Parts: sequence; structure tokens; C-alpha cells
Amino acid sequence: MKVLIVYAHPNESSFNHAMLEQISFGLQEEGHDVQVKDLYAENFDPVLRASDLEQLQKGNTPESIVVEQESLRWAEGLVFIYPLWWFGRPAILKGWFDKVLTNGFAFQYGDTGLRGMLQHRRALALITAGGTEEFFQQNDAEHLVHRPMTDGTLAFCGIEDVHHRIYYDIAGMGDKGRQNVLEEVAGLGRHFNE
Repeated sequence: MKVLIVYAHPNESSFNHAMLEQISFGLQEEGHDVQVKDLYAENFDPVLRASDLEQLQKGNTPESIVVEQESLRWAEGLVFIYPLWWFGRPAILKGWFDKVLTNGFAFQYGDTGLRGMLQHRRALALITAGGTEEFFQQNDAEHLVHRPMTDGTLAFCGIEDVHHRIYYDIAGMGDKGRQNVLEEVAGLGRHFNE
């Protein structure tokens, strides 16, 4: 399968980056073609400007958005890797969705209502959180961690096979715990086997 990894963390020495390396390795070991879109390294501009919106409303997609959409068209599977910041995605990733998942490309409203247009077979969100799992459970906040991505974005746009993994308390889990997570992440390439 052709798998696009969209990665959103500014620090190349981060645990998220180690996860990126492991999932890339695991996918390639399973025989998948992998492309990585590192939003910070690419200095992606996440701001949907008024001029972009005006062009989109006229049916003209700005070239900078077309380039991003071509990466999505290439892929059959998607992986997103990002830290949880303020119960959401980093702004650069949210902006990528705002600019790239446009009406008529990723979704469309018609006489029968909403129709998701993305044809990807599978999607996986890998999310790191600083807090403990107990914290999120006690505050009834687990759904806030993944649902904006899994249901509110990917499923909304038509991807039916959407999964997520949340890795809690990364800083507090110790070296052995982090190593276990990286081993699990490397094995997730099997998730994309047909």
C-alpha cells in the first residue's frame, strides 16, 4: 500500500520523531511505499488566507494547496503523528487540514447531504499526551483526545477504517516504557496489510 505519514512536531529529537522513524521502518518492512510530510521541516504555512478562500470559492485551487492534495491522492493509507496540545492537534496540523481538505476535494454537500470524498483504505492517528491515562479518564476527556481527528476529520471526509493510538504520560513512563511504545509503533505497519 502507498502510505503517507503526516508528521507534526517541531523538535527532531522528540519522542514523536522516534515514533515517525519506527512507523516508517515498520511500514517499509511490510513492503509498503512510504512518503513523509514533515510539516515543520517543510515550513508549511498553516494559514488559510482570504485570497486562498476566495479562489477556492470560485472553483480555483491555489497551486500551494494542489501540491498538498496531490500527496493525498497518491496515498492509499494515512498515518498522522502529533502531540496533544491543549486537547487538540498542533496548529500547523489543524491548518494543514483547513487548507487541504477542501469542499469538492475531501467532502461535498449535495441534495442528499454530506458525502465524504477521500478514498483512502485506512488511516491511523498516533497521539502522544503528557498527562496520565487516569487524568483523562477522571476528567471524561479521552474522547477529546482523538475524536476531532478520527470522527470529526477523517471519517467526516469518507475514510471508513480509522484507528487511533494514544500514548499517555510519555515523559513519566521511563525508558523501558518508551522502548515498548516504539516497538509497538514499529509493528503497526501490519495494520496496513491487505
